[in-house]
Amino acid sequence: MAEFNAGEAAHQDVHTIRVSNVAFVVPRKYSLIRPIGQGAYGVVISATDGSTGRKVAIKKIHNVFRDAVDAKRILREITLLRKFNHENIIRILDLLPPTDSVEKWEDLYIVTELMETDLHRIIYSKQALSLDHVQYFVYQILRALKYMHSADVVHRDLKPSNILLNANCDLKICDLGLARGIELNTELTEYVVTRWYRAPEIMLACQDYSREIDVWSVGCILSELLERQPVFPGEDYIDQLRRIVARLGSPTEEELEFVIASKARKFLRGLPPAPRRPFTELYPSASPSAADLLQKLLTFSPRHRVEVETALEHPFLDSLHDEEDEPSADFAFDFPIEGETLSRDKVRELIWNEVARYHPDEVHKHRSAKRGRLSPNSQERPHSRPATKDPRSAEDDEDERGLLAHEHLSTGPAPPRRSEHTPDPESLTATADKMVSPIRSSRST
Repeated sequence: MAEFNAGEAAHQDVHTIRVSNVAFVVPRKYSLIRPIGQGAYGVVISATDGSTGRKVAIKKIHNVFRDAVDAKRILREITLLRKFNHENIIRILDLLPPTDSVEKWEDLYIVTELMETDLHRIIYSKQALSLDHVQYFVYQILRALKYMHSADVVHRDLKPSNILLNANCDLKICDLGLARGIELNTELTEYVVTRWYRAPEIMLACQDYSREIDVWSVGCILSELLERQPVFPGEDYIDQLRRIVARLGSPTEEELEFVIASKARKFLRGLPPAPRRPFTELYPSASPSAADLLQKLLTFSPRHRVEVETALEHPFLDSLHDEEDEPSADFAFDFPIEGETLSRDKVRELIWNEVARYHPDEVHKHRSAKRGRLSPNSQERPHSRPATKDPRSAEDDEDERGLLAHEHLSTGPAPPRRSEHTPDPESLTATADKMVSPIRSSRST
């Protein structure tokens, strides 16, 4: 049950909403619709913004500055989402300022667009998925990636539960906490992408992977949409590679040229020989064009894997493809503190700078006794220590919940939860069937 308590915040234009013993101290204009869920990074509710009538999602991240590494990931995500402006990428509507001083600030509230469910829940529900659904979902994912990659950003954690949906089949990618800018001479950790959606190069100790890992993940998602089960459900990274080779066939010497580590090459050569089978045989119920796109997405070597722009032009997506309606970013993302280890106080200052961009008037209200006023336009470079690897294991990263997901309550095959705001499979199917076919013309108007 949710209850309201305006006592401790009576001096400000805020009130307290309690949901499952979690207090949301938010502006009075927000009224609770219902709790949505919770993950490792926070609790999410849906609410109505009384000033606009718009339904939104509000995520509370408690003790956001307790762990500097986690706080830096949150900073990276909110910075990215502020810069991104794309229909198929979730958008931050507001970052709520602290009700107390910046020094005492502990909880971050992120207000985003409200979506009704995620792709994982749809795949493992009784929802019927037509070819139109599959095409439209994959098209929107690739459309978002084109924009993201053009900004020199790799998502690094694409999976069905990080893809949010509405009943009309509009899709938005979320959870950019693991996303990275693409920089020359920068080594990237392998602790990215939930294992089942990892590209081979991540598990083969390749440190210079790039946009191609997102393309592989799209292939895994397309396969899962067609078969309603994960394509490579590995139990560990060794088993993951074995499953990939067993299904796709043994890689040729040419396809292994990207593998630099001698131990990795030796391991692959030591696997039982696996024949190459046509994708039309691997996916007998799929259309020939769907099977062909899958083959291009799930290509073992990143050097031969299809690029996002080319995938958008594939015949499987011909009815949706419109180059003029597939925008690229007009900037290249730069996160200058990427390789730096920051103190909690420094991350606090940088996140406050992001909040202040949404509330410039708050800059005049919140002053730091030690550092003076914090300005979102400050050019001061953060003080840092030598870069170190994140103190997390691969399993920690694999089990992470996304920062801005709304319905990520289970990694198992749970169907979408029915509620007043989440349609049942039948109504979602009916709505989707009406919306998918004319979607191109409706978006172009």
